[in-house]
Amino acid sequence: SFGYVELVYTLQNNMPIVAIQNKSGNFVLPDLGSVTVAIPDTLPDDLRLVITDTDSPQGYPIASFTWIIAYKEQGYRKRTKEQAQALKNLLNWTITDGQGYAIPLGYAPLSEKTVKQAKKLISELTYEGTIL
Repeated sequence: SFGYVELVYTLQNNMPIVAIQNKSGNFVLPDLGSVTVAIPDTLPDDLRLVITDTDSPQGYPIASFTWIIAYKEQGYRKRTKEQAQALKNLLNWTITDGQGYAIPLGYAPLSEKTVKQAKKLISELTYEGTIL
């Protein structure tokens, strides 16, 4: 039998890995590159998707995003505008400068298209109806 654990865990613990056959019929080893290319070219506007069973011939078939779910309207439950702006700044950092930490920490970086769409979603965050 075999089990599934996070790629970074296998890398940090020198665990054996196997190539898995993807939808295109190719046997692909899990690595940072095969996870990034698993991200499809067409993404939903809200980025809600699961990237398992990729159409990419070089993509690893068992992959996923790390999700951050945030309210579009940040003026809730007595949050201050400063707290809302801090969240927006953090989200922007994670998809820009923060991506520089992905590979050294054993995580696959986001595709350029994913970053572009995430920037758009982050730019739409509001506080009491006004764009932050």
